[in-house]
Amino acid sequence: MKGALAALRPPDARLPFPRREGRSKGLNVLGTLARHPALTTAFHTFNGHILFATTLEPRERELLVLRVAALRHCDYEWAQHVVLAADAGLTPDDIDRVTQGPDAQGWSLLDAALLRAVDELLAEAFITEATWASLAAQFEERQLMDLVFTVGAYDMLAMALRSFGVQLDDDLELRK
Repeated sequence: MKGALAALRPPDARLPFPRREGRSKGLNVLGTLARHPALTTAFHTFNGHILFATTLEPRERELLVLRVAALRHCDYEWAQHVVLAADAGLTPDDIDRVTQGPDAQGWSLLDAALLRAVDELLAEAFITEATWASLAAQFEERQLMDLVFTVGAYDMLAMALRSFGVQLDDDLELRK
């Protein structure tokens, strides 16, 4: 079944969020999700908060998502969010450096803490005391909660995208 699920795309699959001109339509992922409408509705409600109502800055959110995509080897998630990361102010060098992790040269203390939080959450499902203290010095409680849920949401999505064999859309470019 792997891969076959993604190949079945309803012709009327529509992106439920605003889409900017010249951006990928995301039909492969939307077509896959459309096969389970109730789940898709619930996921889009949750993911809508992560994308549009989070207390994190877009740049912070995209650092988290790209690090999840890199660690989970999720090409689809990576390709979609490289575009969003650039919109959020990450430079091409920043985006490339995400794959090197929190200890790469050039990160601010906050950026390094964000990336380290992703590494810790994905490895142990827990943010260490030192990383939490670094984040808590800059973030309020709701931002810390949004951080954990953002990582969790995109980890879950990476699992789904990879397990279902969702391929890159024809209008999406993989840049690593």
